[in-house]
Amino acid sequence: MNATGDLQLLKRINRSVLLRLIRSQPGQSRARLAVLSGLTKSTVSALVRELLDEHWLCEADAPVAAQGMGRPSTPLNIDTTKRVLIGIEIAVDCVRLVSVSLGGVILEQVEEPLRDRNPAKACKQVGKLVRALCRHIDENKLILSGVGVCLPGAVDGALGLVRLAPNLGWRNLPFMAMLAAEFAKLGIPEAQIHLQNDADAAALGEYEFGGSGDDSLIFINCDVGVGAGIVLNDRLFTGFLGAAGEIGHSILQVGGPLCSCGRRGCAEAFIGARALDSKPGVVKGGQYLGVLLQNLDAMFNPHVIVVGGRSCIDHPSLIDAARATQLDYARVAGLQSPVVRPARFGVQAAAVGAAALVLHHFLRPLLKEANHVSGN
Repeated sequence: MNATGDLQLLKRINRSVLLRLIRSQPGQSRARLAVLSGLTKSTVSALVRELLDEHWLCEADAPVAAQGMGRPSTPLNIDTTKRVLIGIEIAVDCVRLVSVSLGGVILEQVEEPLRDRNPAKACKQVGKLVRALCRHIDENKLILSGVGVCLPGAVDGALGLVRLAPNLGWRNLPFMAMLAAEFAKLGIPEAQIHLQNDADAAALGEYEFGGSGDDSLIFINCDVGVGAGIVLNDRLFTGFLGAAGEIGHSILQVGGPLCSCGRRGCAEAFIGARALDSKPGVVKGGQYLGVLLQNLDAMFNPHVIVVGGRSCIDHPSLIDAARATQLDYARVAGLQSPVVRPARFGVQAAAVGAAALVLHHFLRPLLKEANHVSGN
């Protein structure tokens, strides 16, 4: 990288440091930010002015008196009134779109059936929906900061590939290039577009907008398929080829029910939407979901496990049954159980998570640089 590129990256890193400090500790003054960040006061002052002008930050209405004889300081906060993130979930049977504030508040939401699983046609359908959403954003004089897209399958976000989405019938698809071509018609540059697995995105939504900053966190998405998103050490754990968290095809019973993948006894065969059509199926599904919680706890020892997806909304007793089963395992072993709770954003968890993906990458400029260098 040349000197100009180095300075631009350094500036992006410093901006992200200030934004993350204010997100975690709202109301900080410029002087306090200089102390917390280790940056000079003049650097902080210049960066804060940029962030105010670009509506990432806002100032409190009234200054706060300083301790001792110092001048009053002006508290700074994230501006949640101007910038908007768009999140898109392409599910097996529908498309969901949300526009979300920087504070994680859903401003607008749209859902319609996925008319055709052909990738090009799905892209065009998404493009039309984004066009309408962008029109509303312009009418309300808001600023679009980026678009996140998620879907059920193994995604290589750095290369923009959908490696395998079995329930959509997609394999080794350069979907990012297709999205970029469609969104270019709307004036959205490729740099503002992000692609990820649906459960990974949902995990980021809980992590970025959940309010507690839980790390480590696992999100289990129970829909037609079953997947998990894993946040460890402030970033997604996606695995070598982007397939980490495909727990729907972990084996829970040798010789069990036939799964859509052709194997027997997969988690999806017990917890997926197709397996929960009857009351006995829900009871058994809750028990096997509890087994899955226990296995994830044993492997990752997370602080929080969030359970969401259409199956949990259609069958509210599923999470309680799973939690009871998992607690029994923990009690027998004399171990502390992780917090298990339902998804904060309900059926919109993945779409909101796709919007959070935009913010997550903006606040971590080194992620993109590392991916660019390694090709991962």
